[in-house]
Amino acid sequence: MGRVGRARGPSGGRGPARRLRCGVLVAAAALLASACDSGPTLENQDAVTAPPGDSKHLVVGSAGFTESDLLAQMYSLLLRKAGYGTEILSVANRELYEPALESGQIDVVPEYAATFADWLNAKVNGADAKPVGSPDLDTTMKALRKLAAPRGLTVLDPGRAVDQNAFAVTAAYAREHRLKSLSDLGESGLKVRLAAGDECVQRPYCEPGLKKVYGIDVTGVDPKGVGTTQAKKAVESGQDQMVLTTTTDATLDEFGLVLLADDKHLQNADYIVPVVNRSRAGSKGVSRALARLNTVLTTKDLADLNRQVDSWRRLPEDVAKKYLETKNLL
Repeated sequence: MGRVGRARGPSGGRGPARRLRCGVLVAAAALLASACDSGPTLENQDAVTAPPGDSKHLVVGSAGFTESDLLAQMYSLLLRKAGYGTEILSVANRELYEPALESGQIDVVPEYAATFADWLNAKVNGADAKPVGSPDLDTTMKALRKLAAPRGLTVLDPGRAVDQNAFAVTAAYAREHRLKSLSDLGESGLKVRLAAGDECVQRPYCEPGLKKVYGIDVTGVDPKGVGTTQAKKAVESGQDQMVLTTTTDATLDEFGLVLLADDKHLQNADYIVPVVNRSRAGSKGVSRALARLNTVLTTKDLADLNRQVDSWRRLPEDVAKKYLETKNLL
């Protein structure tokens, strides 16, 4: 049931990276080039069997969209509070930053449990491997940790925040038909045209899942992308009745949209999890520092933080710092 491709830019709360930290561009390019062919493998167990490392200077990776930038900033601030020196490196491609994480050129990144589990599974077992991510968080975490450990990676505990696929309708449509959940929509018998990516017609979490799990009468998929402005406008105007987006979409209010609860758990458990290079950042000190966010950050909080950056045009570092201060974490 893998996660859908993420929308980029202001409409989806995932703006392009605007800054590259951790030195000059030339140094970063060299880092990424070397990272593609380096790092622990199943044949190289040194990084896996050695004691967990506790480097006092850590590179925090960001995947280059708003939410990842915010999480990286919060990780960096929490680590600094715990006595670590930090730098942030923005790399908008998992195919590049994951090998750099394995090699220790990046020490910690925010990830999504089910998505990363399926990504590693495909890397290890091939693109056609059966997905290992699932709606059950415990099952997903066991699979993820099993895949990550031989690569010298440690997956820390997930928090409360989850950013997974979600479906939204207009608030007016929800009120008119008394809809709060996808089950309500299925029971209503309403015909629904869905604004989504073109892959939705085949993915189990999308059109097939909506029909099978919820009994929703999906009459067609309007291929306008996932959480894009175009897709949301199509629902806002009534051209389509529902849009595929994510649970931390920052701009739903701007289009008069509300999420319907995934009450039967069709979507995978894409909880936010820190992933660290074990040989450099596998210590209890790093784990304790990042765990402070787990009991605080919620899905709603994350959506609000995304909104502050994407809609209010505030800097991720300022938003992250203010949030941690309000939660008494700094």
